Amino acid sequence: MAEAKPFRIETSDADLEDLKQRLARTRWPNAETVDDWTQGIPLAYVQEVCAYWGEKYDWRAREALLNQVPQFRAEVGGLGIHFLHARSPEANALPLVMTHGWPGSVVEFQKVIGPLSDPAAHGGDPADAFHVVCPSLPGYGFSDKPSETGWGVERIADTWGELMEGLGYPKYVAQGGDWGAMVTTMIGMRDTARCRGIHLNMPIAPPDPETMGDLTESEQQALAALNHYQQWDSGYSKQQSTRPQTLGYGLADSPAGQAAWILEKFWAWTDCDGHPENVLSRDELLDNVMLYWLPGNAASSARLYWESFNAVSMDTVGVPTGCSIFPKEILRTSRRWAEKRFTNLVYWNELDKGGHFAAFEQPETFVQEIRNCFRPLR
Repeated sequence: MAEAKPFRIETSDADLEDLKQRLARTRWPNAETVDDWTQGIPLAYVQEVCAYWGEKYDWRAREALLNQVPQFRAEVGGLGIHFLHARSPEANALPLVMTHGWPGSVVEFQKVIGPLSDPAAHGGDPADAFHVVCPSLPGYGFSDKPSETGWGVERIADTWGELMEGLGYPKYVAQGGDWGAMVTTMIGMRDTARCRGIHLNMPIAPPDPETMGDLTESEQQALAALNHYQQWDSGYSKQQSTRPQTLGYGLADSPAGQAAWILEKFWAWTDCDGHPENVLSRDELLDNVMLYWLPGNAASSARLYWESFNAVSMDTVGVPTGCSIFPKEILRTSRRWAEKRFTNLVYWNELDKGGHFAAFEQPETFVQEIRNCFRPLR
């Protein structure tokens, strides 16, 4: 790993003016012919968000807020990787690498980094402290965009191990949801010498055929959710896993298109009672969109699906594993299904509130889950 160099988000006035002009010149489609979201994100809401984005959203204030967490870039595994790094003031803190997914970013972790790295300052126990590292996936945020194939979850997992060792953390734990769960699971499979344990808020463990005649209520609900995802909610993944480049032209050119592509998933995948702004502020939602728009990551972020969506290893995982199951997660599993794959399941909890973007939606619950999971592994 090359030397890590401090990094700050510094957006040019020209880029912000270009964004405003593009938003003002948006060529809109006609409105949906239904009065709900079943045909996609409604025209009126996208127009409302884009008007706010262009006229009232204060990126300079949001940029300053994001820059409060120490950020760095370093060449790791042959690619420039952007990451947040909050070293704990506690000498015995446990190193933790947390990985986001699509359509998320390191913005998801903004509300949990402080409590995780400095619990004493947030009413917690100093013994629960972590040194927190949050990398941007290759092709996401301010990490470099791969210019060659091969950047699937296996290579990313290996790169994260190299990053942690380069930061002076020869032993560490890992956490993730969405693609971050895939990367974290792969870390648990490939870096067993250094990784002490993993925590997942979207563990991928298929239904056990032996249980089909004796399904619990939650297992029946999980299968129903999987069916809904496959029938109505997975079109984005088919496009991104087969033709990410084609998709990129429209999204990289149109901020309204990029926002709509992302925000629809925050409606579908958060525990929001029908509207994403019931759980996340409009500014928070746009902060995340900006980490796709500013670096032009529409195609490069989608390519992870092309690399790995149809080639995810389902081999067993032997490192200590914890799982937090949030009720509105898109893909859920049961404990007995999970135990078939994660053979050293040390922590399991099913929550009563929250969805796919757990750290973003329910930061206090998320922090407590991480603490509870890793406390015995210190």
